[in-house]
Amino acid sequence: MDQKIFVLNGPNLNLLGTREPEKYGTTTLADVEKLCRTTCARFGLGLEFRQSNLEGQLVDWIQEALTSKAAGLIINPAGYTTTSIAILDALLMLKVPVIEVHITNIHARESFRQHSYVSKAARAVMAGFGVDGYALAITGIAGMIGATER
Repeated sequence: MDQKIFVLNGPNLNLLGTREPEKYGTTTLADVEKLCRTTCARFGLGLEFRQSNLEGQLVDWIQEALTSKAAGLIINPAGYTTTSIAILDALLMLKVPVIEVHITNIHARESFRQHSYVSKAARAVMAGFGVDGYALAITGIAGMIGATER
C-alpha cells in the first residue's frame, strides 16, 4: 500500500450519529472510518482518517498530505466550508485529486451553506449521498490515480 488517501473531517463531525440525526443519520464517525478503510482496501490504498474541530489542525494535515506525497485527499470541511480561505489556500498547494464531501446536500439547505471556498480547490464534490459519499469519493480518486479494484 504505497499510495495513501487522506480523509479529513472538520468541526462537529466527531458527534456524527448523535448530532441532528434527522439530517445526518445515526452512522458514527467510527462507522465512516470503517467504510473508508474497507473501500480503500478494495483498491489497495492506505488511509489516513482524521477529524478536528480546529481549522489550523486541518491546515497542518493538508500540508502533511503534501509532504508525505498522498495520492489524494478527501475533505468534509463541515462548518469551515463557507468560511475558510486558509483551508482553500492549503488545498490549492496539492497537486493530487481533492474531493469535497458533504453528507447533506448543501445546495438544498440554508443560503449561507451554499457557498463553498473549498470547492475552488476540489476536482469533484459529493453532496447529499449521506456517508456513502465518502466511499464514492474514494472510488473516484482511485479511478483518477489509476488504482484498480482487487
